[in-house]
Amino acid sequence: MGGLACLAFLFIEFSIPSWWLWAVFAAAFVLLELRAVEVNDRMLQSSGLMVLLTAGTVFAMDGEASATLAVALMAAVGPILPDGILKRRWFQPIANFGQMVIAATAAGWLLDTTLARLSDDSPLLFLQVALAGAAASLVYTVVNIVMVRTAVRHVYGGRTLLPWSGLHVLLPSQVSMGIIGGLLGAAYHTVGKPAVIVLILLVFLFAHLSLISYSQLREAHQAALRGFVKALEARDLYTRGHTERVAYFSQLIGEELRFTGTQLERLRWACLIHDLGKLAIPADLVAKRGRVTADEMSQMREAAAKVQHILAEVDFLRPMVSISSVHYIDLEKFDPEAWSLEASIVATADAFDALTSTRRDRMAMTQPEAFVELRADESGRFFPEVIDALEKGLERTGEVYGGAGVIRSSPQVAPVEAHLG
Repeated sequence: MGGLACLAFLFIEFSIPSWWLWAVFAAAFVLLELRAVEVNDRMLQSSGLMVLLTAGTVFAMDGEASATLAVALMAAVGPILPDGILKRRWFQPIANFGQMVIAATAAGWLLDTTLARLSDDSPLLFLQVALAGAAASLVYTVVNIVMVRTAVRHVYGGRTLLPWSGLHVLLPSQVSMGIIGGLLGAAYHTVGKPAVIVLILLVFLFAHLSLISYSQLREAHQAALRGFVKALEARDLYTRGHTERVAYFSQLIGEELRFTGTQLERLRWACLIHDLGKLAIPADLVAKRGRVTADEMSQMREAAAKVQHILAEVDFLRPMVSISSVHYIDLEKFDPEAWSLEASIVATADAFDALTSTRRDRMAMTQPEAFVELRADESGRFFPEVIDALEKGLERTGEVYGGAGVIRSSPQVAPVEAHLG
């Protein structure tokens, strides 16, 4: 309703003299939105913001048109995607419609306010336009973030979802697109020839290709991690599902500790590789029942260290290796002061799942017993605040794990997607 109210008011108050020019920018915006790529878990992004602010700058500097109406109307047609209509997914386009129109209205109003009276003869013209574009993109993104997070909290209650817990990490790219968009709009206004539109459209294309490259690289990284997990689970059936549960428990802890989206994703990736040391351990030792000897533990440490060293050679895994090295630690040489918060989270999640799962040599503990065991550990691996965060996270979700409870898999979240133009 808020988006419709904004559009109704803008149509009454403002006008767009050059509808053909608006249509060109609107077509480019819609095409880019159709090709939006995933830059985080269910977070879609395109270079559409650059188009909005290019058009907004052109109309704001025109003097007779309104950037506010132009960009708000463009944002209104962006969420109307054929796939959503065919699948009858009404909530997503309606929610995106409202948030994008209101965010675009705020950004357009800022452009009108700062650029409408800007002199073409000003020696600082392009600097002023660049600053206005940066400010407008910042306003657009912040309004978008606030509205998305509010909607998510309303729909999903107290649960924080990974895609939207750290939207601020996208601010630098959004501001950069705002600056470039503003400069492109000023260039068109200065030259005043329709042929410049072709060059502007090429810039939009190159910007979108860079997003596609990032998305493909991210998907390749995730595919590699999934392959590692499948190889591990094929070798040790008793740990099937263990890796995903550890990742889920770590996410609960991270959410309680207010981690950003980037931190949560890094934590998840660390969990996915935390058990890969087993791939270098002899199969008979992995499958052994009962306690291992000191020599066998030393052998397992050496094998795990070799795998960690190999993983550290992979660029995208290097930041996660130190976090994931939680297995086969020599407690006599362990220094809690050198133990990071993220490492403690992975270690706590791993130990909790082990304690509440039935293994070859023992039955699962109850959830309360597992927390008592974790708090009784004197090694320093399990930080008190991390244990408390896991306990609060499970209370928040209402889930119970362990011998006296129902072990539930991590809940499946509805595939809601958010767009940041």
